[in-house]
Amino acid sequence: MSDTPTYENTIRRFATMVREGTCERSSGALRAGVDLGTANIVVAVVDAEGRPVTGAWKHDTVVRDGVVVDWVGATSAVRQLKRVVEERIGRPLAGASVAVPPGIPAGDVKVFVNVLHDAGLEVDEVVDEPVAAARVLHVTDGCVIDVGHGTTGVSVLQAGRVVHSVDQATGGHHMTLVLAGARHLPYDVAEAMKQDPARQDEVVGVIRPTLEKMATIARDAIAGFDPPAVYLVGGASSFRTAPDVFSDVLGRPVTRPVEPLFITPLGVPMTPQGGHGKEPADG
Repeated sequence: MSDTPTYENTIRRFATMVREGTCERSSGALRAGVDLGTANIVVAVVDAEGRPVTGAWKHDTVVRDGVVVDWVGATSAVRQLKRVVEERIGRPLAGASVAVPPGIPAGDVKVFVNVLHDAGLEVDEVVDEPVAAARVLHVTDGCVIDVGHGTTGVSVLQAGRVVHSVDQATGGHHMTLVLAGARHLPYDVAEAMKQDPARQDEVVGVIRPTLEKMATIARDAIAGFDPPAVYLVGGASSFRTAPDVFSDVLGRPVTRPVEPLFITPLGVPMTPQGGHGKEPADG
């Protein structure tokens, strides 16, 4: 019998849908979710059972360190992706859930909500990014570390509810800055080098201190808690050494599932299992 967790096939299917622009037809109720990331905006659609139906993404930089810095760009991108998925599923989307970094001020949360409203979507729920990932991974007791392009978010869950969360401005963007400085490269060239799988051996030694800083954020966040499992997600955790770095700093095993970039976006439209992240938006 295979030891591969059942959620890994689901994540792989969703990642393929996003990359290839495919769709699985569904006649039942659908839920949509929007992940406004620092480097990518992803719209995910799932059926009533939480199975992926389709997804679309756009590389964009409308969010910086967990804050929307380009209102027009954000609303335009969400509106564009909304049209893409609507064409695939053959019906309009009235609403969607939206992901936010954990622990951000209420005013910043409202901005994320207003972006969806301006793009023509009612907001079904506002959910912390690590909580969205926890839904995909079926985690009700444990810790999820979401390392994005701009921030590192950490949420500790107990009995399906978030009991502690933090978010700090260290992510893939900061890796690129370190790499650019160390190699005397323009930012865009360093970013391309960082994302090139063939050059990981050149990159990992340079960016390891940044990974260690992210891991230290997580270690400090879970101090006083004893989560039975720790999961690492987010595009900036894709380096092969990342789980070992986090495990060394935290002093405990750390699991990074497949396709870490797509885990949080997939979980945004999923319904809570045994608890909620943030309260549904009041519009």
